[in-house]
Amino acid sequence: MGSGGLELPPGDDGHQGNSTDVPPGAVSLARPMNAGAIGPELDWDADAWHEVRTRAQRAGRAYIWLNLVEQRLRAVVAAVLRPVYEPVHGDDWVVAAAGPAGQEWVQRAVAVREVSRRKGYLLDPADDNVLSFLTLPQLRELMVQHWPCFEPYVDERRDVELALDELEVTRNVVSRNRALSEAVLNQAERASARLLEVLGAGSDVPSARRLPVDAVEDLVGDRYADVVAVHSDRVRLLRQFPAEDLFGSARRVDALGIGLNLLVQNFSGRRLLRLAESGGRIRLLFLNPASSAIKRRERELGIKRGELSRAVEMNILHMRRVRSRLRDPGAFEIQVFDETPRFTAYLVDGDGVDGIAVVQSYLRRTRGMEAPVLVLRNGRNGGKVVKADQSDEGGLFPTYREEFELMWADSRPVS
Repeated sequence: MGSGGLELPPGDDGHQGNSTDVPPGAVSLARPMNAGAIGPELDWDADAWHEVRTRAQRAGRAYIWLNLVEQRLRAVVAAVLRPVYEPVHGDDWVVAAAGPAGQEWVQRAVAVREVSRRKGYLLDPADDNVLSFLTLPQLRELMVQHWPCFEPYVDERRDVELALDELEVTRNVVSRNRALSEAVLNQAERASARLLEVLGAGSDVPSARRLPVDAVEDLVGDRYADVVAVHSDRVRLLRQFPAEDLFGSARRVDALGIGLNLLVQNFSGRRLLRLAESGGRIRLLFLNPASSAIKRRERELGIKRGELSRAVEMNILHMRRVRSRLRDPGAFEIQVFDETPRFTAYLVDGDGVDGIAVVQSYLRRTRGMEAPVLVLRNGRNGGKVVKADQSDEGGLFPTYREEFELMWADSRPVS
């Protein structure tokens, strides 16, 4: 008889009273399952692990952007409103700025601050203020309430509010550890970059117009020298970094490779002509289609004899036709080399501290379209974007730029 007055069912077979009949009023107790039986149900297969890692990667990227925006907005609010309220209200200036409309959320922030103090969660004395405990929507509310104070510093209120509206979806998803789609992540990154620019914290890197400086790159770029992107093949490169984005606004293009298909076949001759006529300089270095090196490459790839050499020759002829239309042919130089090709490289604005390079190594049985691609950004030191008067030691960009110059000096011009 159980403590509640109900009769328990019989025990196992080794006890007296073994019977298959359950007396009236007895409570049936489920027997414990074998521990091994629940193992397969708890296991994650490869697809499940891939899914959670993808979610974590997206959430991590979004969190970095949200963190940057929140810190920047907090600094802007403090710079504008503190001189207005602090002389009268002292340390309670944030409470005073929130006013009657914000009493509920600002008092909640005060309470969280006190709890954090007692439990030792305030690791940096600089965070021991109410402003550090306001969320992004609350910082926005302060800005909206006091817009006349911010108007001299921010051109468009609508731009700020639209960007913050777009970020609110991402903020809610990340704070609750829910799935974040790639489309929403991309929207959040664009909105964050736009908002940081509006708030006066945009990137001052000229190449950011061509290849935006990513928040993750700026924070952990020192782990990868000046490599800012890696793609498994050229198709994926062009999907995320079209030829127009790479070459469209270039003032200098230096290219070295076998056939230079990335430039010749994906960027129109008319656009190249326009670049050269507007003051740009173009230097193209092809593998000599009549050399023994190109015959060895054909054997490596297992293609018909003469197939690769004809393709390279066609590319050279096309570039010659483009060059012939220039009033100043010196702005568009074409040369060939006879050495064994080791890599293909496209250096855009490579003579400056802020160039972009696309580099592929030649693999024995892999065509150029299928080879891995590295994207390099010049002007990085220790992972941080540097200015013109700072060193660019430690990167790969200078290595490929020097190799191009050596190859160019040893090559011969195409008439």
